[in-house]
Amino acid sequence: MKSMFFAAALAALPMTAATTAMAADNYVLDASHSQILFSYNHLGYSTTWNMFSGFDGTISFDSENPAASSVQVEFPLSTLFTGWEARFNHFMAEDFFGATGDETISFTSTGIEVTGETTALITGDLTINDVTKSVVLDAKLNQQGEHPMAKKPWLGFDATTTILRSDYNVGNFAPFVSDELDVKISIEAMKAE
Repeated sequence: MKSMFFAAALAALPMTAATTAMAADNYVLDASHSQILFSYNHLGYSTTWNMFSGFDGTISFDSENPAASSVQVEFPLSTLFTGWEARFNHFMAEDFFGATGDETISFTSTGIEVTGETTALITGDLTINDVTKSVVLDAKLNQQGEHPMAKKPWLGFDATTTILRSDYNVGNFAPFVSDELDVKISIEAMKAE
């Protein structure tokens, strides 16, 4: 369900859309190591997991002043991986997205509250199904340093949030299929050339 993104977009990075300071460095997501997972309760019987992966995005990261950082991610809805083709087709059908093939999910940060040495709350605009709502990502900087193989500056973040499908007009079958989606984001980003 679209609402899980990105979150995405997930998602997924602890910086703000505030004006970027001179000290900020630009990073691009490592598509091979960036994922957005979302889960929901199915009729009380199981927890169903789905994933977005292989997406692009940018981070302007100011390590001296994280509140002056920002993140932007956008990816096609069609990159959803459900692990079961019939579920994917159902999500794209009229019961949920009524997708035509070119729909995207996007997240653009709008603010950051630093909550610890490596943690922050990132507020941003999540757009799914042509609906934009403000969401808050609970984010953690896992590591910052030189990538041992790529030999260039690298960042790694994890983040979580919860969103409601119904906020994005994809709330069909709730509450039997939970309206609430738990979102988990893990990304890596490399310093831009």
